[in-house]
Amino acid sequence: MVYISALWLPILISAVIVFVASSLLHMLLTYHHHDYGKLPDEENLLDGMRKAGVSPGNYRFPCPASHKDMSSPEMIEKYKKGPVGLVHVLPSGPPAMSKYLAMWFAYCLLVGVIVAYLTGRTLSAGEHYLAVFRIAGTVAFLGYGIGTIQESIWKGQLWSTAIKHVVDGLIYALLTAGVFGWLWPRWGLAAEAAGHSWMCSARYRSRPISLTMWS
Repeated sequence: MVYISALWLPILISAVIVFVASSLLHMLLTYHHHDYGKLPDEENLLDGMRKAGVSPGNYRFPCPASHKDMSSPEMIEKYKKGPVGLVHVLPSGPPAMSKYLAMWFAYCLLVGVIVAYLTGRTLSAGEHYLAVFRIAGTVAFLGYGIGTIQESIWKGQLWSTAIKHVVDGLIYALLTAGVFGWLWPRWGLAAEAAGHSWMCSARYRSRPISLTMWS
């Protein structure tokens, strides 16, 4: 077992590397540029939302009054007429990128801590690179790549967008696994072997010597 306190360096370095890699993926590559489309007649729609006093929050439309109301004839007709969807309304103003980036880096640190905890509980110090890579990479992929699938299952996110985020998560997981495998404590097996050798030698030194005399 390896304690989290001994893995603070791979936690920090993996978070920094994932943070930089995510920035490069979103700025230099263009495959995320079409994750969201523009609403038709955007100005009139936004003006109508402003007049209606729509505040920041999560909305669904059409929205039933209760779970039972979802199957009422009126709601069924509204669903058929459409449109049907979910809307996430953010506070007005320019995007607070510094806030979002800070929260993203904090999330990267959180994933690193979870990776360190589970890998440290699973493996001992001195494990080979590939063994650490497998465990750390699997845990990191659960943190970075799997959760976005729920957005497509329950919230209508395009499956193509979900797949792109899963690919991103796989890249982040591989980077995290590489850092943990590279910086995993290597002194464990040597120390364990030295300790075992010392205990054996001490046991033999302390064992009384018996002599049998044959006549």
